Amino acid sequence: SLSVPVLNMLLNELLCISKVPPGTKHVDVDLSSLPPTTAMAILLYNRWAIRTIVQSSFPVKQVKPGPPQLNVMNQMQQEKELTENILKVLKEQAADSILVLEGALKLNKDLYVHTIRTLDLLAMEPGMVNGETENSTAGLKISAEEIQCQVCYDLGAIYFQQGSTNAAVHENAKEKFFKTKELIAKNGSSSLHFTIDEERLAGYCQACGVLTSSSDDASQQATPYSQIHSCMKSGNYQDLVKIFLEDNLTLSLPVQFRQSVLRELFQKAQQGNDALDEVCFKVCVCNTVCDVLQGRIIDIQFCQLFLKPNKEKIDFLLEVCSRSINLENASEALKRKMAAFLKNLCLGLEDLQLVFMISSHELFIKLLKDDERKLLIDQMRKRSPRINLCTKPVTSFYDIPASASVNIGQLEHQLILSVDPWRIRQILIELHGMTSERQFWTISNKWEVPNVYGNVILGIKDNLTRDLVYILMAKGLHCCAIKDFVHAKQLFAACLELVTEFSPKLRQVMLNEMLLLDIYTHEAGAGVSGERPPSDLISRVRGYLEMRVPDIPLRQVIAEECVAFLLNWRENEYLTMQVPLPLVQTNPYVKLGQLLAATCKELPGPKESRRTAKDLWEVVVQICSVSNQHKRGNDGRVSLIKHRESTLGIMYRSELLSFIKKLREPLVLTTILSLFVKLHNVREDIVNDIAAEHISIWPSSIPNLQSVDFEAVAVTVKELVSYALTINANNHFWLIIQADIYFATNQYSAALHYYLQAGAVCSDFFNKMVPPDVYTDQVIKRMIKCCSLLNCHTQVAILCQFLREVDYKTAFKALQEQNSHDAMDSYYEYIWDVTILEYLTYLHHKRGETDKRQIAIKAIGQTELNASNPEEVLQLAAQRRKKKFLQAMAKLYF
Repeated sequence: SLSVPVLNMLLNELLCISKVPPGTKHVDVDLSSLPPTTAMAILLYNRWAIRTIVQSSFPVKQVKPGPPQLNVMNQMQQEKELTENILKVLKEQAADSILVLEGALKLNKDLYVHTIRTLDLLAMEPGMVNGETENSTAGLKISAEEIQCQVCYDLGAIYFQQGSTNAAVHENAKEKFFKTKELIAKNGSSSLHFTIDEERLAGYCQACGVLTSSSDDASQQATPYSQIHSCMKSGNYQDLVKIFLEDNLTLSLPVQFRQSVLRELFQKAQQGNDALDEVCFKVCVCNTVCDVLQGRIIDIQFCQLFLKPNKEKIDFLLEVCSRSINLENASEALKRKMAAFLKNLCLGLEDLQLVFMISSHELFIKLLKDDERKLLIDQMRKRSPRINLCTKPVTSFYDIPASASVNIGQLEHQLILSVDPWRIRQILIELHGMTSERQFWTISNKWEVPNVYGNVILGIKDNLTRDLVYILMAKGLHCCAIKDFVHAKQLFAACLELVTEFSPKLRQVMLNEMLLLDIYTHEAGAGVSGERPPSDLISRVRGYLEMRVPDIPLRQVIAEECVAFLLNWRENEYLTMQVPLPLVQTNPYVKLGQLLAATCKELPGPKESRRTAKDLWEVVVQICSVSNQHKRGNDGRVSLIKHRESTLGIMYRSELLSFIKKLREPLVLTTILSLFVKLHNVREDIVNDIAAEHISIWPSSIPNLQSVDFEAVAVTVKELVSYALTINANNHFWLIIQADIYFATNQYSAALHYYLQAGAVCSDFFNKMVPPDVYTDQVIKRMIKCCSLLNCHTQVAILCQFLREVDYKTAFKALQEQNSHDAMDSYYEYIWDVTILEYLTYLHHKRGETDKRQIAIKAIGQTELNASNPEEVLQLAAQRRKKKFLQAMAKLYF
């Protein structure tokens, strides 16, 4: 019953307490090597992530809103936004979560989960718990089979959700669900540590059986479910009707399934497939006769479809009735139900010719006694003159297509689906003509309008106008979010035309939203290929930023996108010199944009002129500062949440990060990235500094070092580099930063990958020389350390030659290591330093390794390494070996 944000917070706390390695993806962690409680925490988090994704895909019945309360609405909106943000992250990480759970199925060992007792112990003596001893039994023991049962069920659910267009994924789901059933049967359904809804599991298994074809299971193919599914998929509606007709005798299909098939056919028919009208009628007749035989009420859909009967419809109805009852074996109760249905059908018909068709049918004669038939015909004859005399009232009554409630439901359905503004207007006029009590802007919980606009729109007195404005804007914003810019423009244009007549405030709101839409349209279209936006769009962006119309509700995202737009299209002159001062003081995004633009302009100049760089530095430092607010509980212990994000900065760190991720201009990205790298390096106790371009322009110290949240800065650097590399994966300076981050977090293989990639992109895969400002001595030393810690000691020796002054001490020490994980002697051809080769020869001779000694001697014997050669020849020899070695390393780590 807890909300998604609360569960997310609690599970993250569990991960933290359970010593899950920080800064690493769960998918990269080997579960078998972790303590039991740590592995269990990872498992719990990823199971919850999968379950939350599956749960979010289910339709939710909208709760009717009560009287509007502003503070409650704001709180609900905040929770909704928070939940959506968490869901977005969970969906992005879904593939990783699936891999983690698939890995958990291979564990086959018992795990332990924390209890209140172990958490208390952990608070007192952190080293005692968490399964860090070999024979740890901390916490509650969960058996391997119980874990597998739960994990199989969760994986089955996510595979089933993902498999709507992929039969292979449904096969996976089927396999997991069947395995769950086996494990439940084995362990018993009354297990202490898991509760699986067996009815839902049975439904999943049945659905998987229908959706997946199994060549070795002929009986599975023959089930009515699989046949109906196949007919719907292939459009073979003739056979579909035949299956329903045959089932009217056996009554094996559940009524809910029959109704769901009919609903799906109606939906397809409403989407414009007129050929399905007849199929809908036939399936509806089959369902109605089935309902009659089982004593259920006749559905409104049958009455609606039978309002204008004809000879063909009566013929088919009589055929269904005849084939749905076996008169020889049928009970008296069944016969009376069918007789009553046919009798009432006759009484409801106007056309005596159609009545005669039914009353003369063989089934009717057999089911009704002679006196019942005579009585019915007399009733029809008495009614006949009245029918003929009645003209307008009766015909107009029968011209009504359906009852009011059915019609409202159909119109609401069309209103939800339609994106044509004029059709939306027409539907709303019809709906308001039927009832004045409803608020039609509330019928879909997917229609969302920002709170700042909602208050103005819901203040419109005319109900029809209010509904129309709200729905047009909500649908336009939704189309904008899914990048359907054509429909978004039509909806916004219609809304603008409507509000211009009565509300200057809403007219300006729509102009602002259309500006944002035009920015999105350009950035997703012509902007991708580098085409500059038209001058009128740039003018409108400037006009928005300078707008000073009072009382206009404004969305912060529009200002944010406008500033990002100007930075991306290098409008630095405007941001630096022309933007009005009041705007800089009141809008944090404009201030940030101005400082970024000015800093980028001054980059080539002398260091003394970089006043704006210092201003930008101070603004960002303040954003990344924290206020130390220790919260104590009743027991006097300090709670886990020790810091709150400071509100002293011009915006929150999350808002700054979101803004930066809208930027694409390389110089701007490099500037802000180098600022965060410098801030990351400022801390005195940091050993592994990160290198970056333009890092020298920033101050070297901070007055109050304790106020900066360096953990948040480290996370921000990682996110910014990842984002920057999505903009340009071949920027060698960004690749070096990524490599330095991996180096600083002891991920040496990944660090080498990015160091090598940085060299490869700026040297045509090492066919040219790597520029010295890319492979600096610091980078080479870090590559040496990576190789050393990965036990690739021959690679260490070779890289020692890359330094400006060859590091013989490190090279010799590395070559003495006998437990090397690299190819050793096959790397000797890449060594060009004769001193190292001579040492190798001596070392192999001392160890009695004749074969390796011969390889070293052969390498020394290369004529191009002769010390008497001209310097150019020696350099060419070194360069050739560098190229081959780096290419070999790249193949190894890419």
